Amino acid sequence: MYPTISHLLNDLLGTNLTLPIATFGFFVAIAFLVGGWIISKELKRKEQEGLLQSIKKKVLVGEGITKIEILTSGIGGFLAGFKLIHAFTHYDDLVHNPQEFILSTQGNFIGGITIAALSIYIKWHEKEKDKLESPKLKEQIIHPYQLTSNMIFIAAISGILGAIVFANLEQGKLFGFHGLTFYGGFILATASLMYYANKNQLKIIHVMDAAAPAVMISYGIGRIGCHMSGDGDWGIVNNNPKPDWMNFLPDWIWSYKYPNNVLNEGVPIPGCIGEYCNQLPEAVYPTPIYEVIMSILIFLFLWNIRKRIKIAGVLFFIYLTLNGIERFLIEKIRVNEKYDFLGGITQAEIISFSLILIGLLGCIFLIRNNQKTKSQ
Repeated sequence: MYPTISHLLNDLLGTNLTLPIATFGFFVAIAFLVGGWIISKELKRKEQEGLLQSIKKKVLVGEGITKIEILTSGIGGFLAGFKLIHAFTHYDDLVHNPQEFILSTQGNFIGGITIAALSIYIKWHEKEKDKLESPKLKEQIIHPYQLTSNMIFIAAISGILGAIVFANLEQGKLFGFHGLTFYGGFILATASLMYYANKNQLKIIHVMDAAAPAVMISYGIGRIGCHMSGDGDWGIVNNNPKPDWMNFLPDWIWSYKYPNNVLNEGVPIPGCIGEYCNQLPEAVYPTPIYEVIMSILIFLFLWNIRKRIKIAGVLFFIYLTLNGIERFLIEKIRVNEKYDFLGGITQAEIISFSLILIGLLGCIFLIRNNQKTKSQ
């Protein structure tokens, strides 16, 4: 396992790098980039087909720097300088635990003030170049795909918040950063994006269709990070012999002890020296790999049928159904907290079953409604 990107690069290249980049976080970032690229392509295609329209906004040009811009530039610059300067002088602390370092109140106050002032000056200089004696309103045309970066940012922030809340609710706590739950992030991110799309006069149902394949492949990429870092999203103990039909595959695809996992969970590895020197006492199902495979297959299916489906919203509800089935099945061999008062089912099973039900009912409703419209 590779808890950080440094471990991966050092193993591949024989180097001795120490980079403060967690493997899981790296793959999450890749997932957002890939997802954003796919959504942008789909929004552009839907606009060309006349399903989405560009929007016109009036913006004030030549105004010079505003109080809001001074405030946002100052706050952003201060936070960056506060942490970045401190990171240079305490690099070992950053590498040792990036999350704790970033979320702590430790930092360089002078560095924060300096970068804040520099940030405000750069913004002021940029606005001064276009400043007019009499600011005027100008109509600006914005295409749907040009909003992709905003959508990704909103999805990232709301998704992380939702994931943290659900993870802590599942474990009986409301605040903390010890875990992330995909469905918590998915629910809050979806709600936030629906609000943003509606605010920008985009037909929500077409945006949902555009996002469906992207979310599926992004989920799969994120699970690569789970497996490679060994973040605890593994399965139950699997001491069964590998089936004959899997003989052409490596043994770790059937059962794995996740050596050098990022959680340091398990027992010490003989002869290992370093920070991450534990492995599980018994081999388990490597469920993240199974989810990667299923996610890729579902993505390819959705990508292949996306142009054939002519009823808006059906693609998204198909995604919900398939994603729910995938997660419901994987829960059977995955380690997870169970709710005893509900017969031992997990939070993910409850939500995935709900997604299956919503997906099926959504497809039925849209298809029947389309048939009624045609018959009238």
